[in-house]
Amino acid sequence: MVRILDRIDNPADLKNLSSLELSKLAGEIRAFLVENVAKTGGHMGPNLGVVELTIALHRMFSSPSDTIIFDTGHQAYVHKILTGRKNFAHLRTAQGLSGYPSRTESVHDVVENSHASTALSWAQGIAEAKALKGDRSYTVAVIGDGAMTGGMSWEALNNISERPDLRLIIVVNDNGRSYEPTIGGLAHHLDALRTSPAYERALRWGKQHLKSRGKPGELTYEALHGIKRGMADMVSPEQVMFSDLGIKYTGPVNGHDIVATEFVLARAKEFSGPIIVHAITEKGRGYTPAEQHDADHFHTVGPIHPETGLPVKKERFGWTAVFAEEIVQLAKRNPKIVGISAAMMEPVGLKPLRTQFPHRVFDVGIAEQHAMTMAAGLSFAGCHPVLALYATFLNRAFDQLLMDAALHKQGITVVLDRAGITGADGASHNGMWDLAIAAMIPGIRVAAPRDGRTLRKLLGQAVSIEDGPTIVRYPKGSVPQDIEAETNIDGLDVLFQHSGQGKSILVLAVGAMAGQAIVLSKELAGRGHTVKCLDPGWVIPISAALVTQVAAADLTITIEDGEVTNGVGALLRTTCASNNCFTPIKSFGIPRAFLPTDSRDHLLEDSGMTTSTMLDELAPLID
Repeated sequence: MVRILDRIDNPADLKNLSSLELSKLAGEIRAFLVENVAKTGGHMGPNLGVVELTIALHRMFSSPSDTIIFDTGHQAYVHKILTGRKNFAHLRTAQGLSGYPSRTESVHDVVENSHASTALSWAQGIAEAKALKGDRSYTVAVIGDGAMTGGMSWEALNNISERPDLRLIIVVNDNGRSYEPTIGGLAHHLDALRTSPAYERALRWGKQHLKSRGKPGELTYEALHGIKRGMADMVSPEQVMFSDLGIKYTGPVNGHDIVATEFVLARAKEFSGPIIVHAITEKGRGYTPAEQHDADHFHTVGPIHPETGLPVKKERFGWTAVFAEEIVQLAKRNPKIVGISAAMMEPVGLKPLRTQFPHRVFDVGIAEQHAMTMAAGLSFAGCHPVLALYATFLNRAFDQLLMDAALHKQGITVVLDRAGITGADGASHNGMWDLAIAAMIPGIRVAAPRDGRTLRKLLGQAVSIEDGPTIVRYPKGSVPQDIEAETNIDGLDVLFQHSGQGKSILVLAVGAMAGQAIVLSKELAGRGHTVKCLDPGWVIPISAALVTQVAAADLTITIEDGEVTNGVGALLRTTCASNNCFTPIKSFGIPRAFLPTDSRDHLLEDSGMTTSTMLDELAPLID
């Protein structure tokens, strides 16, 4: 039997479907998502939750002339499907679709975003430009309620409220969660609206009158009347916080009821200025394993068995798990330690700490800037905050790290998960900027562990430092086998050394690149050179002991999984020069570029960080 989905190649194909056909289409899309994302991995839960909402959006608006922006972009899989992109066979790989909106894929994609809370600023800018040109098309921002916890959203709302004539519609996709349940005053306010008797009456009226005199499931006058009567009984604008900003509010509406959602969107289009449409959805809807997964409703999954939701392959013990275990042990011994998460308690490994010490862990929502300055306040008042973030999100709190933490010499430990190349999530998720960012901050200390044992050791040292901020960074994925040092020289672990007749070469391993550094060192030794491979553990600032080692070598090689132009190698070069050490330094790392979606191994290869490529580049210096 031909699926309705097979007839949908662009949003215009949705316009003539009956309500019954739309309901069947929603079911087909859910089955498509489960079947395909189970094979590749990806953001399952958020997309299962926006099926009907996305269908309604594309029926009520005319993309791309009407601009639709998703915040964050991980809820855009259904949008991809409805805009002609149904080949999910290679999702999140170099050969397939991006896991986020992508301008290179479609004119229907606007913002290639995975960093939350940006859509309202984009939307205002686009709507303002349209107004200047006399363009009467709509701009629609679909923002998850978790993204409403970010400061940029409220900065944008503050400015949008001053522009009462903008054709701007803000759809708040309220599923009560980002990764975990949404926190803060906004969440409580939305909860109050979601559970209000008026909302229940609106649903009851809509269901009661959704009866057809013609085709089953068609939108009839009775249905419209029932929905309208129910909506008229909703919370008054005076009771709604958004109205206090001067922005019209309508809802909440059941985001899984296409008819009701279309009706509310139609009303929003009739309003002459910015308006907020509050849609209630359920993350993971329609897929039992996701619905029953309390942690995050399958926010993101690897390859799974679609029947059960269980992983196809059990991952090795990961870096995050090592941190999660060790921070609990450290907190047991040190009552000053507190944890801070920016809406990612479980993904960054703080959930066990919260379970053990529920009053010593804070989730601030998607608000990294606030988290960093709050950490400074906690430090000032006698705590030692451990702020755990994905490395890519440190970018968002740079000013606060510089001016609140470092300037005031506050004892804060920032733990950066998924540092370096992450691969499948694309350019915006690679945690490759942190070393370059840290290198310019006075007084900061950065540790890069090479394995699980050194992560435990360096984390323990970091939380004992009280005269300034520290960073501990590690990559995504499984932890390698522990790499034992042959000896230690002035605090520098010697991972490999060999005496030969050729040049004296020092190889500096930065964190997770230690294995690659050892392989390269052995190759150089095999060519007759004297080689010493060092792991300093603490890579920023550059220690005097390391400068001494560089000065004694004919050539120094640095290998790091960060942006190479201003990273550890560049800092080493500058530090050595200031100490009258001018040993040639060759640095290998990630180029200053936005990397495409691909595997970590392929991206490292493309960055010139395979052994063979490095040897080719080194040939003029060592032959």
